[in-house]
Amino acid sequence: MLWKQPAAIFIVFSTEQTSKTMKSIFDAAAYNELLNRIDALNKNLDPLWGKMTVGQMVWHCQIPLKVAIKNKKYGKKGNPLIKFFFKKSLYSDKPLRKHLPTSPMAKATEEKDFAMEVKKLRAMVDQVHLTKDRKEWQPHPIFGEFTHDQWGQLEYKHLDHHLQQFGV
Repeated sequence: MLWKQPAAIFIVFSTEQTSKTMKSIFDAAAYNELLNRIDALNKNLDPLWGKMTVGQMVWHCQIPLKVAIKNKKYGKKGNPLIKFFFKKSLYSDKPLRKHLPTSPMAKATEEKDFAMEVKKLRAMVDQVHLTKDRKEWQPHPIFGEFTHDQWGQLEYKHLDHHLQQFGV
């Protein structure tokens, strides 16, 4: 009889823990938290890790939000190895690792106008939050299928990672 208890404990931990603790951009409290943290940024902040300036980071954070907002078919299947090794980390409770490689399309190569990019980022965060009732999602161009909840979690997680990068 004792051998059945660990399995039950694992099932409860593995399904309940991640869904209740992982924040989502679709949740009003997490959404407002993100906006407050974006408002705490200033153009003089230095990164705690990485090479991007704060303006470049704000621009970079818009790229995944655009993917969610557009919700279009890209016709790409993505890299199966990236999906296999990295996809689950996007909606798990574990923080993203520092110094991860950046997709070339999301890599800022020149300085960005901080104030303008912050306005764009706030508008996109608003737009993504407003998709909280969307029922159908197209596959992500790199990572493939995500559930509605996973989209909200991965958008929160990416923003959180970079806001932490600049200490907010």
